[in-house]
Amino acid sequence: MTGAPLIDGLQYANWSEKIFRQLREGGVDAVHVTITYHENFRETVHNIEQWNRWFETFPELIFQGRTGADVELARQTGRTAIFFGSQNPSCMEDDIGLVEILHTLGLRFMQLTYNNQSLLASGCYEAEDTGVTRMGREVISEMNRVGLVVDMSHSGERSTLEAIEHSTRPIAITHANPASWHPALRNKSDIVLKALAQSGGMLGFSVYPHHLKGGSACRLQDFCEMIARTADLMGIDRIGIGTDLCQDQPDSVVEWMRVGRWTKSIDYGEGSADAPGFPDMPEWFSDNRHFNRISDGLTAIGMTSNEVDAVMGGNWLRFFKTSFGRPADKSGKVPHAAE
Repeated sequence: MTGAPLIDGLQYANWSEKIFRQLREGGVDAVHVTITYHENFRETVHNIEQWNRWFETFPELIFQGRTGADVELARQTGRTAIFFGSQNPSCMEDDIGLVEILHTLGLRFMQLTYNNQSLLASGCYEAEDTGVTRMGREVISEMNRVGLVVDMSHSGERSTLEAIEHSTRPIAITHANPASWHPALRNKSDIVLKALAQSGGMLGFSVYPHHLKGGSACRLQDFCEMIARTADLMGIDRIGIGTDLCQDQPDSVVEWMRVGRWTKSIDYGEGSADAPGFPDMPEWFSDNRHFNRISDGLTAIGMTSNEVDAVMGGNWLRFFKTSFGRPADKSGKVPHAAE
């Protein structure tokens, strides 16, 4: 087993045998998958049941990842490790005790918000960002304790900065780009990106067209040059890929993502004022077989092989290895951790 792993920091595909096989064709060793948006705890468990059936049906292709060591296992066995994440704290409802239970079930990332104000923090679509709430601070501490990564991809600026400050472990922004490159509400300011890097956190670059300069027409060279500029800002060790790939999802799913159960109206969100739907992907990336195009693009703009390896998965692997278990106590012992 040589070379660095290939890890995607976020996908929300309409999962199927076809996509599982494309993961293998593309050599994807691990992927953080969204298993829940607005679902409550019981509905999230139902989604985990579906994943268990996929793991049982396609054991030669995929398995559930729980620790960074599982990325190495995936590489050794020619499979893809699937790491669970939530894009909203709905899955924990208003019960802090469910944080540990969700981690036990395999959840490894949880966003504190999805665009809107939550019980924990303010989303990036709110007119006023009031920061991390009292409950949010308690939940961050509990997430730190059990090894559940704080994800602020859809959160407002103040909330994100306060989460970085309050968290005793590095957080992640799994799927976003610099706002200085493309000023989407979801993209992050240089202030946030610098604070994220200084705290040891990770940024995953998104190829979702609403996050790209030029949208669906964004050129691969422009995307790769943006990555290189962000490496100069944050450091090469703090960046990775988080495609936000929503392959084969019907347009109706966009309504669930944006509307959930919080409104009776259509929330148009990012993009035009037309009925919500998925934009066309850029021509250079539409499924998991195309990661090599990104790595080749990074090489073409002058990144070294070590830098490309870091961006394409090496950095995420290091982050996984230190983030998914409980932190060491003063004796150096790590309780309930597999590595």
